[in-house]
Amino acid sequence: MLMRTKQRQGGLLIAPQAAMSGPDRKMAVIPRSNVSRTWTFFEGDWHEGNVAIMGARTHAAWLGSMVFDGARAFDGVTPDLDLHCARVNRSAASFLLKPVVPVETWLALTADGLKHFDPRAELYIRPMYWAEAGAPAGVRHDPETTRWCLCIYEAPLPRPAASSITLSPFRRPTADCAPVDAKAGCLYPNNSRALIEATGRGFDNCVLRDLLGNVAELGTANIFMAQDGVVFTPAANGTFLNGITRQRVIKLLREDGVGVVEKTMTYTEFQTADEIFSSGNYSKLSPVTRIDDRSLQPGPLYRRARELYWGFAHR
Repeated sequence: MLMRTKQRQGGLLIAPQAAMSGPDRKMAVIPRSNVSRTWTFFEGDWHEGNVAIMGARTHAAWLGSMVFDGARAFDGVTPDLDLHCARVNRSAASFLLKPVVPVETWLALTADGLKHFDPRAELYIRPMYWAEAGAPAGVRHDPETTRWCLCIYEAPLPRPAASSITLSPFRRPTADCAPVDAKAGCLYPNNSRALIEATGRGFDNCVLRDLLGNVAELGTANIFMAQDGVVFTPAANGTFLNGITRQRVIKLLREDGVGVVEKTMTYTEFQTADEIFSSGNYSKLSPVTRIDDRSLQPGPLYRRARELYWGFAHR
């Protein structure tokens, strides 16, 4: 059933969740040796560790009815946090879940959760929604059982390093066969198998194409290239996530006078690029130093994009 009465926690008005058990139930923590320091807001309070937020019968656990978003905290800043919180609510609505947490509440909860960490810690901020139950036959999830949590954990920002890419045999789906207009957990196994296949061939990442054979993204991030002083990136065509960091980088470069072209792109164009780099929330901006058997150097446009983003994040 649903907890119909909203609760106050630390002065915040907290949206109701579908109840799993009585209000005095103690949160179970799943032990894992490789989990970094973690705090999760769930069922009206903060809990330390790898909290068990789902059960064996939870719809999302076995049928993938879950959306999330990911923001970053580092050096005491949280760039574009409001946009990430707004996007998780849009993803929930698109996935036919109920986005019951206002953006303002996500922001306030994040500010509260950050107090559990060092002020300059490098953190991943992950708001989530999922379906607890569904129809008796199992496939259809029930939006009325939408649950949510906010998970914050230590995750050091990867430093720029050598990175190699190749072409993946796997493709990105389209809107008629997958929920590509949401940041949905069910989309990620496809990228995971692409990465496993590429690393098995000795590469760090891979380029995925859409069903028409055009470049879409990397397995873990959006992709850019530079040629003759101009930056190019695949046009957002609905087959990959139009990343918040991607949009920010494009805006910052254009405001700085750099030409940025969003267009349909082929893999061949990347094979002959002057420089290649990626953008994504986890690593922010990273250079690509090898595509197939061709070596590249981190170029001036990558360095300028990174400099502009860091300036934006800290202002």
